[in-house]
Amino acid sequence: MRGGWWRRAASQIGRSVAVWGVSTVTMLVLAGILPDFRLQSADGDSATTIAVTAALGAGAFGVLSAVVWPLLVRLLLLVPALVLGLLVFFLNGSLLLLALRVNPSGQPEAAPETAVIVAAAMSAVASATGAALAVRDDDAYRRRLARLADRRRGRRPPCDSTPGTLVVQLDGVGHDVLRDAVDKGLMPTVARWLGAVPGREDRGHREPTHRIVPWRTDWSSQTGASQLAILHGTNHDIPAFRWYEKDTGEVMVCNRPTSAVELQRRAVARTRDGGLLTADGASRGNLFSGGAGESALVLSVSARRGPGNRSRAGYFAYFSDPANAVRTALSFVAEVAREIGQSLRARIRRQRPRVSRGGLYPLVRAFATVVERDVVVAAVTGDLLAGRTAVYADLVAYDEVAHHSGPRSRDAAKVLGRLDRALALIEKVAEHAPRPYRIVVLSDHGQSPGETFRARYGLTLGDLVRAGCGLHVSRRAQRTRSGAEARAAVRAALRRPVEEGGEHHRPARHFEPLVLASGNLGLVSFPDVPHRMSREELDARHPGLLTTLANHPGIGFLLVRSEEHGGLVLGARGAEIPLDELDGNPGPLAAFGPGAADAVRRTHSFPHAPDILVNSFHDPADGEVLAFEEQIGSHGGLGGAQTRPFLLAPLACSPPVAEGGELVGAEQVHRVLRRWLREANGPQVPLPAETETETEAEPGPGPEPEERAA
Repeated sequence: MRGGWWRRAASQIGRSVAVWGVSTVTMLVLAGILPDFRLQSADGDSATTIAVTAALGAGAFGVLSAVVWPLLVRLLLLVPALVLGLLVFFLNGSLLLLALRVNPSGQPEAAPETAVIVAAAMSAVASATGAALAVRDDDAYRRRLARLADRRRGRRPPCDSTPGTLVVQLDGVGHDVLRDAVDKGLMPTVARWLGAVPGREDRGHREPTHRIVPWRTDWSSQTGASQLAILHGTNHDIPAFRWYEKDTGEVMVCNRPTSAVELQRRAVARTRDGGLLTADGASRGNLFSGGAGESALVLSVSARRGPGNRSRAGYFAYFSDPANAVRTALSFVAEVAREIGQSLRARIRRQRPRVSRGGLYPLVRAFATVVERDVVVAAVTGDLLAGRTAVYADLVAYDEVAHHSGPRSRDAAKVLGRLDRALALIEKVAEHAPRPYRIVVLSDHGQSPGETFRARYGLTLGDLVRAGCGLHVSRRAQRTRSGAEARAAVRAALRRPVEEGGEHHRPARHFEPLVLASGNLGLVSFPDVPHRMSREELDARHPGLLTTLANHPGIGFLLVRSEEHGGLVLGARGAEIPLDELDGNPGPLAAFGPGAADAVRRTHSFPHAPDILVNSFHDPADGEVLAFEEQIGSHGGLGGAQTRPFLLAPLACSPPVAEGGELVGAEQVHRVLRRWLREANGPQVPLPAETETETEAEPGPGPEPEERAA
């Protein structure tokens, strides 16, 4: 034991000396090529003096980076995380200037702007050198990764043979998109797991380690509904991404921190279960905590006040290493430039469909594809090395890019490649974890392509509703705010809550309709009526409204309450199908495929269903839908790939469903994940209030009962 300690100490000293030497050489080279950076006095110094000056400067910079930088980052957690990212270069340059100032040898100096460049280069070189030397030493490699992720030593047992479970959510990646990316060689890590060879029909000569199955979302095919059900077991009464609740007079928005807190509270009260991650779990980059004791970049946690809010701890864990900070900041700038270039190319080529990608969008995209990804992956790294039992992490990069570039665009395909590299890194780290890990990858929904409703018809859904009500319609169509999940993460990082102002939702007068959008799903409510209006009441108040909507070529179908039939699906040319007759006569739902009737009936039962639910047109031939938001890749309703995400799991896990069965609804995905946690023989995940039956515990076809006693 003692000999091993000395060997580790000697190895660490050797690596430190090597990094110091490389940093010294780097400083000498930079001093030779940068005009505003010198290591000698004006009168000139000997080569020995210059070398000693460089060595002392590199040593002082290394010590300051190791000691002072983490303190600065912890202090700067009081400011927005994106501001911290912008200050990275300034802080690193300031540390270099301080190192030169305290140097007792020679008279080194540098212009402030040059110091930023020198500090960034030295941090990158030192980090690369240390990583290259440490990667040959498994113990050192583990210690380095643990340090980057702010691991607290001694908190977990050193070794455990019980498998842990890591679930990585690739936000918005549809099943068919993933399979195509594997076939084209864009995702070699996933291809290896599936035993696939890109470009070949025969994939049988490799032994797969994972299986992939598609699953079908609920009508509300968006992260708020899917992730809440996956993590907390229920998404009851979530009709869309945003909706109006007449009993409180509030608009609920899934990516609003206060709404996320309330939705999570309701789910816990309904299931009487803290969540999927209550047993030694960690939640990273999600809208909801899943009951985890450790959270980073979790929206429902970001709304808390006081010491209980640890949602920003992930920023410190990552940015406490100056090399990480510099690399991410450089990648952030590069991603902004990449988005500007891609947007300009699309405009020059006059690509269609196309939406505006200006304003702050390049920064939002860079945050989602660089900062959020790097911080979440670093947090997951720490969780694996700490040996946590269950980890759930969300990577939103693809979803954000696909909204604006299209789900099958070249821009989105490149993001898939970078996500695959993140999975490869996670897999590598798992090999050094103190316990084996089962890596599960899933998506919460897909995306469907298509023009926006506004681009095709020159008016918004709100304009169409107002016209049907006989109200004035402005010639200037208003854009609908995007519901992309990445914007919530950005606002949380900026400490600007996603409290979408009332003026964006409230009608000008109380009796006017309130129209909200969730991808290609629209919701119409009349705030002055305290209950959900019936078809008969709507016809009496606005005789032309339902006919105007149902017969518009951009509308697929409507759902309304009926005093006579309970619920009605309305379509073009006078189609009226009661909900209990949809199985035999799907009417306008026929184009939306199997399961559409069940999804519509379930949403109709929600207490906060709006007066009118509007689903856009869908073309089964090309999967096109028409988004009521400014997105050319959308999700939120029925139609196309948006309702067909995937579940990728190790073969060691039992099949998600029996052969020939179908995985339907995010609540069933929750039950599958909970079963896999029990199979690993780890700490038992709390069961719902009702005792789970054998049928629920075993895979089987079709959805399970939607309702559970609250």
